[in-house]
Parts: sequence; C-alpha cells; structure tokens
Amino acid sequence: MRLKSGMNVRVVSGNHKGKEGKILKILKNKNRVIIEGVNLIKKHTRPTQDNPKGGIVEKEGSLHISNVMFLHNSTPTRIGYKSLDDGTKTRFSIKNGEEIKD
Repeated sequence: MRLKSGMNVRVVSGNHKGKEGKILKILKNKNRVIIEGVNLIKKHTRPTQDNPKGGIVEKEGSLHISNVMFLHNSTPTRIGYKSLDDGTKTRFSIKNGEEIKD
C-alpha cells in the first residue's frame, strides 16, 4: 500500500471527483480510505450514556483506494520507489521524478 495516513489526496473518479483532503484512516483489509471532509454520510445513532439524546451524526464514509491519487505540489501523481546508492529506499513522484518528503 503506497498511501499512508496524513497524506493529502485528490479523488479522481466517482461521485466526489475533484475533492481534496487528508487521509484520516486506511482500511487495509478492504482496500479503502477515509478522507477528511469527503463522502459525508448520515448515521442514525441510538441513545447511549455518552450521547443521551442519540440522533443523526454526519461522518466520513470510505472510498476505494483506487479512486484517489496522492497530491505532490498540488498535482495528482503516482508514487514510485527507488533504491539510493547508500542502500536506503525512498519514494518519488512518477510525474516529475522529485523525492517525496514525509
């Protein structure tokens, strides 16, 4: 999996195409990501001790990981890996070849 939590991404296909946000969570077993402010859904909750009234809560739903692309310098790009001469592995932007700093 090339994307990590905290990365800025853009949705490239689907109903939310063009929206950007930060990855909040990655669901590896389902190949899905949750992005801040994208794909908001309404969830009906029952009354609990924490929320005695219950009601409707709006939260982010998940998107398939193939529908998002990493943003490097505000342009969507794929991520590649290369080995440096000292033996370390680093990530780079395939579009322009620049190294990606975390």
